[in-house]
Amino acid sequence: MLEPRIEQHFIDSADLKYQSAQVLVKPVTEAVQALSACITGGGKVLACGHGGSAALAQHFAALFVGRFERERPELGALALTANGAILTAMAQGEGHAAVFARQVRALGQAGDVLLVLSASGDALPVLRAIEAAHERDMSVIALTGQIGGEIGAALRETDVHISVAHPRNARIHEVHCLVLHCLCDGVDTQLLGEQEYTA
Repeated sequence: MLEPRIEQHFIDSADLKYQSAQVLVKPVTEAVQALSACITGGGKVLACGHGGSAALAQHFAALFVGRFERERPELGALALTANGAILTAMAQGEGHAAVFARQVRALGQAGDVLLVLSASGDALPVLRAIEAAHERDMSVIALTGQIGGEIGAALRETDVHISVAHPRNARIHEVHCLVLHCLCDGVDTQLLGEQEYTA
């Protein structure tokens, strides 16, 4: 019983990625362009997410600061989910909704990019972070699920929305992870030129 169920997870994940490719290629390209403009302009990326998306935000920041698949200079990125002292101090003082927004107001500047992830599209701390980024004249790249929820509605025309329409959070996270890898590869290609990979 377990083996067919496990196999179905792989099939469902592959199917969604295949279906998402044509739909998401344009917004992912726009996101790569926004990130490249930010980095070449001396800016940085602030990344945040709620729950499982918090781990993806940290994964993205690690790839940006470290490396993706080839050596390059470090790129400025910070996961707002990574400092436990800041998160717990603010959650106690003002409530959970402000944990990312205060960091965006403290660290964000015009020309920076806020990268947010939310499978539900309704995470209040992420929504407040977007509002704070707009106050700072930052661009926003939002990875959401379904139709984007309140987060999708809060975005401006100059922001980028990458929405994965699927009812299961696990599948949404899997596509979000692939999108993050596409963003890193796209920025590397913009900065360093094309490179062929062999299997």
